[in-house]
Formats: sequence, C-alpha cells, structure tokens
Amino acid sequence: MKRRTLAGIGAGVFLLPLAACGDGDDSGGDGGGDGLLVGFAQVGAESAWRTANSDSVKAAADADERIAELKFVDAQQEQEKQIDAIRTFITQKVDVIVLAPVVETGWTEVLEEAEQAGIPVILADRGIEEADEDLYVTRLGSDFVAEGHSAGAWAATTFAADTDFRILELQGTTGSAPANDRKAGFFDELDTQGVAYTIVDSQTGNFTKEEGKAVMETFISTYGLEDIDLLYAHNDEMGLGAIQAIEEAGKAPGTDIQIIIVDGSKAGFQAGVDGKVNYIVECNPAFGEQLMDVIVQVADGESVEKFTPVEEGVFDASQFEAELPNRQF
Repeated sequence: MKRRTLAGIGAGVFLLPLAACGDGDDSGGDGGGDGLLVGFAQVGAESAWRTANSDSVKAAADADERIAELKFVDAQQEQEKQIDAIRTFITQKVDVIVLAPVVETGWTEVLEEAEQAGIPVILADRGIEEADEDLYVTRLGSDFVAEGHSAGAWAATTFAADTDFRILELQGTTGSAPANDRKAGFFDELDTQGVAYTIVDSQTGNFTKEEGKAVMETFISTYGLEDIDLLYAHNDEMGLGAIQAIEEAGKAPGTDIQIIIVDGSKAGFQAGVDGKVNYIVECNPAFGEQLMDVIVQVADGESVEKFTPVEEGVFDASQFEAELPNRQF
C-alpha cells in the first residue's frame, strides 16, 4: 500500500479541516516506498504497564507491512518533550501522529499546528480535555471511569456492612486522564451505592513504585494503619510500592489493610496470589495491533468512533492464581 498523504485521505476523517492541505509532497512524509510514516509520542517508561504498551506498539508496527516506519519518542513523563516531539513529527511530515498525553490539558496549540499541517492525530491510552476533542480523530484505550466504577463496586460490596470504612488513595500523575477518571468513577460508585466512607488521605504517587512507597510511608507515619480499611492504588506500581511500605511497618498487606490495584501486571497478580492484594482491575496495554488497524483506517479516510475501547476484565482473590500465567507484562 502506498503511503498516504492527507490530500489523499479526503473527507472521511470529518473532524479534521482540510483547508491547510497541499499536494502529496507538501502534506505527507518522505520516507520513500510503500507504507505509512507514523510518529508516536509516548508518555515514558514509568511502569511495567507503559513498557509493555511501548513494546506492543513497536512490535506491531515492525510486523505490519502497512507501516513504513514508526518514529518513537519516550517523553519521560514531560509534556514539553511530547510537544517538542509532535512539532518534530510535523516537520518530518509524518502521515499520522499518535499521542499518549501525559496530562489532559495544554495541547490546544500544538494540535492546532498538526491540524494546520494536515496531519491527523490519534490518542493512545489517555485522553485530553473535552474542549480539544475536535483536534484528534479517535482515542484508543481504556475506559478509565469504568475502571474506577469496577473498583468502587467491589469496595461497596466488601464494606457494605461497615457503618463507615476508611480509605487511603494513591492517585496517578496529577492532571492525567487515568488519575482523574479512576478517582471520579470510584467515588461516584460508592456514592451511588450509598455506602458510608471517609477519605482519610489522597495523594499522588505519580504512577511509580518508588513514589507509591514514599507516599505510603507518609500515610503510615501520619495515620497508622489500625483504623484504615482500604488502599485504592491507581496502578500496580504504586500499589506494589505501598505493599513494601506496609510490610516494613510490620503489617500484613491484604489482611491488615485491603488493597485494590489497577493494571494487572504479573507482579500485581503475584502479589494477589501471595495474599497481599485483594482486587485487581485490568488495564490492557497490549493493543499495538489494534492501534495499527486504527492508524490505517484514519489514513484511509474511514470514519471511526471517537472512542475505541480495548477489552479488559476484573479479578478477585479466587481468580488470581488461574490468571497469573496469562499475564503478558
């Protein structure tokens, strides 16, 4: 398949104005030969989930003859590096830009530049603020609000008999879509079910094991654990760091305090098998092949849904051991 320029896409991608389009030499990449030139601005490598996601996308691009080249940038969790990467992709005249935004806000200017250059943008994993939704074609990833609801539903059932259960929360990166949405979905579910709870504290662990451990150490020194019922960690890495802190404090994670984590890594499931985690909400990183299909659909001018979900599940203690061998990261 020939590499396609926006001039050849037509009106199928109805969200992207074509007024800025030139001919093929002006609006497309110059990688030569067949296949699409794709730029991918990844968040970073802050977790096993993110590394697995990058590996999945790279492997899928390498194996897909429809993709001539994937230009991959690890932004090390810095928005400015992602913005610089997008501007470089524009200069390189890629056919499609893929962005996994580190936070939801601050994208208007650079995405308008991509639009003016005639380059469609796909969001991978995370979303951006609603005001900028016309500046990208689709988001492929998880329903973070639904993940929060799943965690909240388990908590509401588990603590239904309590007159008031007490929660510590380890949030993801401040301002990021998964942090905002997993929090919102979780507490909305608790409120909808009418259970009584108290948020003892809620702090960001920035999606990393090290910061999750450090924040949990502060929680323990400030509040102790005797009156805490649940830790809700927005990803496995922070949860695993918190488990270390709990054990170092002489307490039993999963028993003295129940723990919910989101992602579903091998390490997370192993912690569940070991009795240190009580509930896991899956967030699937291995959507590289699905992303390649979406990239080609967008480049071909096909209409796509604004949100393209990946398949995910939820797991309790009765399922951890059987599911562990199926984990891909």
